[in-house]
Amino acid sequence: MKNIFDAVELKNLHLKNRLIRSATWEGLAETDGSIGDDTYKIYHELAAGGVGAIITGFTSVATNDFYFGGMMRLSDNKLIPQYKKLVEFIHAENCAAISQLALGAFYDKNFVEVPENNLSTENVREIIKMFVDAAIRAEICGFDGVQIHAAHFFFLSRFISPLINHRSDEFGGSTENRAKILLDILRDIKTSTPKLHVTIKINSSDFTGGGLNENESLEICKMLEAGGIDSIEVSGNGTSVGGIKAGVNEGYFADFAARLADEVNVPIICVGGWRSREVMEKFLNQSNVELLSLSRPLVREPDLPKKFLSGESSVAKCVSCNACYRTPAHRCIFSGRRS
Repeated sequence: MKNIFDAVELKNLHLKNRLIRSATWEGLAETDGSIGDDTYKIYHELAAGGVGAIITGFTSVATNDFYFGGMMRLSDNKLIPQYKKLVEFIHAENCAAISQLALGAFYDKNFVEVPENNLSTENVREIIKMFVDAAIRAEICGFDGVQIHAAHFFFLSRFISPLINHRSDEFGGSTENRAKILLDILRDIKTSTPKLHVTIKINSSDFTGGGLNENESLEICKMLEAGGIDSIEVSGNGTSVGGIKAGVNEGYFADFAARLADEVNVPIICVGGWRSREVMEKFLNQSNVELLSLSRPLVREPDLPKKFLSGESSVAKCVSCNACYRTPAHRCIFSGRRS
C-alpha cells in the first residue's frame, strides 16, 4: 500500500515523501533574474512545511526573455550565488530542490519576439544550448534536478503543438520532429549534468482544436522515456480549475496520468486539484502513479504536508478561488484570516 509519506528513490533523487510542490509563479525577481529576501522566505516556508521536493517557479533560461516580468533566471553565471543560497534554504529542511527551466518566448537582438515558425534552425539549436547551459548552472548551484517546462503553452509547449508548429525543417511536421527539441535538450542535459534528476512538465492535452491531444502527448512521453527522462509531471492547458471540492472532483489530470503510468516505465507525477489525503492515497493505490504535486493548496498552507502527517488536518483549506493569481507574488487572500 502506498502512503503519501513513503520515502521514494528516483534516479539521482531521494525524496522523504511522495509530495512535491509544483512550480508556482512568484514574479518577485528583478529584470536580470536576481532574487532576494521575499523569495528566500517563500521557499524556506515551503521547505519547512514538509514537502519532499520543491520545483521552483518559472525560471527562464534566457537573459532576453521578456514574456512577462518578475521571472527568475539561470541565464548568467553572476546569478549562481543567489540561487545557491536559495538551494541552501531548501536543503536545510531535508527537502530536494529542482529548478524548473523554461522559456516564455525567443526575442531577437532588437528585443522583438520571434514566432516559433520564423526561427531559423540555428535559433532552435541556440535555444537548446540555453537550456543545457542553465542546467549546468543549476548543478553548480546545488539543485538536485531540473524540470524542462513543456506545458501551459509557453515556448516549448507551443513548439511541440501541431496547432502552432508548421515548420518544414527537422524540428517541424511530424510528432517526432516537433518533439526533437525536447529530446535534444534532454540528451544534452543528461550528457552535461549526469548527476541531476531530469524531469519534464508536459500537457496531457492543449485542450484546443488542432492542438496536442492525449494520444500524441502519450506518444511524445514514450519518446522521452526512450531518451532517458527520469520522471514526467502531467499537466495541461487551462490549469488551476476553480470549484475543486475535497472528495468530489479532485485530480483533474488523474485519468491521463494513470494511463501514462501504465504505458511507460517512468515515475509519473500528477498535479491538478488535489485537496484531501484520503483521495490522494486512494488514487496512488489505484494507479501506478508514484508522486503527487500541489500548487494552490501550498500557497495557502505551506505547512500542509506537516498537518497531514500530524493528523492536524486531512483536507486542504484552499477553496480554488484563484484569487491568489491576482495578488502580488501569488499570495492567498485568506492567509492570516480565521478559517
